[in-house]
Amino acid sequence: MDRDTKHNKAMAKQKAAVDDAISKADIEQGVSVLLTGDGKGKTSSAFGMVIRALGYGQRVGIVQFIKGAQPSGEETYVKNHLPDVTLYQMGTGFTWDTQDRAGDIAAAERTWEQARAMLEDVTYDLVVLDELTYMLAFDYLPEQDVIGALTSRPAGQSVVVTGRGGGQALREAMDTVSEVKEIKHAYRAGIMARQGVDY
Repeated sequence: MDRDTKHNKAMAKQKAAVDDAISKADIEQGVSVLLTGDGKGKTSSAFGMVIRALGYGQRVGIVQFIKGAQPSGEETYVKNHLPDVTLYQMGTGFTWDTQDRAGDIAAAERTWEQARAMLEDVTYDLVVLDELTYMLAFDYLPEQDVIGALTSRPAGQSVVVTGRGGGQALREAMDTVSEVKEIKHAYRAGIMARQGVDY
């Protein structure tokens, strides 16, 4: 068998498998996605989904836990160019910067109220909860309340949660879980974070 014929047979077999899997996915509903792991790109991936949803004219809400103390490219772009996107930021920065557990918990609770309202609002097609996993890992928010809100959101609404960790219960509650693994990072070689790439 020549190389082209072998390739065509392999692709036909792969297409049949893909078509079969697609035909079995017949449930129409929003999905919950967890982007976790120690690698770079979780928030970037979530914002890619924001752009995708906006491309279809969908309504998007974004809540950023931890971030907001220093400007980021995505925040600047959303505020300047996407006035219809709801963006709420906790605004305290990283917990290791504040070193104020009580203050961080209070900020997390205020921010969670914004997130919960979006998760209860049927008019949102996509809600992004950026760095929410830290709020669970640090025990700033009750795990059962968070998972309950994620799983009881409107049927047509999708939600994306980002951040390292978050616990097994969160992983089990989500429809899709992707882990971003660090293989190599410029920071470890002493290269400074790059505007437009890292923030």
